Amino acid sequence: MGEQKFALKPLVEAVEHALVEAVDSGEDGDMRVSTPGGVFHVRWDDRGGATAMGQLPFFAEYLNATGLFEDWVKGCPLSYVSPNAPRRVDVLGTWMLSILDGHHRYAHVGMLRGDGVAPSILGMKKIIGDDSLRRALSAIAPAPDKKHTGEEKAAQEAQVERATKWMQSQLMHSAAEALRTAWVLDCDTTIKPLYGHQAGAELGYNPHKPGRPSHAIHTYWIGNLRLVLDAQLESDKRHAPSHSRPGLVALLEGLAPDSRPQLVRGDVAFGSEGEMAALEALKQPYLFKLRQSPGVMKLLNRQWNLDEWVDVGQGWTGREDTLRLMGWSQLRRVIVIRRPRKMDIDAQGKAKVKKRGRKSNVQKQAELALIDQNEATKNWEYAVLVCDTPYKLENMGQLYRDRADCRMWQTRGFDEIKNQWGWGGYSTHDIERCALSARAVALIYKWWSWYVRLANPKNRMEAITSRPKLLSAVGRMTSHSGQNKILLTVMHESVDQIKQLVANVRSGIRHISAAAPQLVDSQRWVAMVRFIVARILAAQPKFTPTPAVLPSG
Repeated sequence: MGEQKFALKPLVEAVEHALVEAVDSGEDGDMRVSTPGGVFHVRWDDRGGATAMGQLPFFAEYLNATGLFEDWVKGCPLSYVSPNAPRRVDVLGTWMLSILDGHHRYAHVGMLRGDGVAPSILGMKKIIGDDSLRRALSAIAPAPDKKHTGEEKAAQEAQVERATKWMQSQLMHSAAEALRTAWVLDCDTTIKPLYGHQAGAELGYNPHKPGRPSHAIHTYWIGNLRLVLDAQLESDKRHAPSHSRPGLVALLEGLAPDSRPQLVRGDVAFGSEGEMAALEALKQPYLFKLRQSPGVMKLLNRQWNLDEWVDVGQGWTGREDTLRLMGWSQLRRVIVIRRPRKMDIDAQGKAKVKKRGRKSNVQKQAELALIDQNEATKNWEYAVLVCDTPYKLENMGQLYRDRADCRMWQTRGFDEIKNQWGWGGYSTHDIERCALSARAVALIYKWWSWYVRLANPKNRMEAITSRPKLLSAVGRMTSHSGQNKILLTVMHESVDQIKQLVANVRSGIRHISAAAPQLVDSQRWVAMVRFIVARILAAQPKFTPTPAVLPSG
């Protein structure tokens, strides 16, 4: 069948004719524009001597002083044969600028192509296109194909292994010095929904969008600092902690004894025999929450009417016991903690818990005999923890609340890194580049987090706040007599505060350069982390919780 021709309406023809005439006219001179504020003459500037990331020079100075960007580029396992191929610094510089600017897709790189200032600041020749970036990342972490031979697939797997070790070493290097201070390792998993036909896009656990294929990102955080030590991307059917166990064990084994965490914390998904036995084999203390299994409910019923509940702070009381559930290899220490929760009793005798929003019936709680019969207006909120720690019972409540607080800031952390940093984006058909991008976003996010804490050690600022203050500005570059000058125009209302934050950054860089001029850049990063951590600790209240951990923020 041939195509059927439709006659265009006169109005459509007139509009298309006007658009063609407007494109052909090509207004290269001043354009007289009438606005509510009067008439303005507007001209296109094709010289490309401006940038929207006007404060990038300060961040680049921080990267140059610490050698972070240079080491990242040098260690990249990317090699091209063609002399026309882009340089590694152009590939990784484009990638970093895209991530730093909050992009979610490779196509967003096109928004940076007209920036004539940012590439020269990072020592780049140009910002490459999104197709070139995809091909470069495919060379760094190639995906196997059915048509490839066994030898080719083995070479590709070896290249992916090199790329993984490269990113993991950079992630560890950027946080290794901070691990010498007592810290807690928090393990959690986030879901990355997918909307195409990507490898590993399977139906699994997706609480926010049930039925949507997704990837699972197993994440290891430095507790309360919101810094990512590693991110392991898997298909959604591999969201359980058992699939990330080898990565967790390898992470802990790769740490020096004095750098290992004081505690490994996780939610109910980690309270299983496999995870606990693996950590016990490493002699690594842990604190996990247990599911409400029948064996746990028997423990609760046994403990409920006993006296001598110990105050563990903020309204919580606790008791200590031992427990061996079916499938466990040994007895383990468990902590039962509870606190009263107000509730009403309706005319039918059904208990309604007072919550924010809608009220919910809790007949199952009444059937479990967890309501205090002596005070009908109360029932109990409870949790059962399993641990392998020497801490006293009085301290376990604080550790549990820290986990709850960390779960809250992890939710904010996941929200920030997925929505403000593009962790939920940069998707390709192959899972290898998706995993590489997940670690790259975590790395740039960590660099920026340290930079922001150098500028403001008292409080942590999310990207939605820190980018407008520490990255965004109109910058125009001029060159004269061999000098490059960038004129900044800050659009933010807090100009004085921004100048003070930048002054803090430059003061820290000068301090490190003056105190350790003999050190190479990689060693200066160690000194920089010590300096930042010392300023963070000095800015915190004098009270130190037990056990000591890095301050929240």
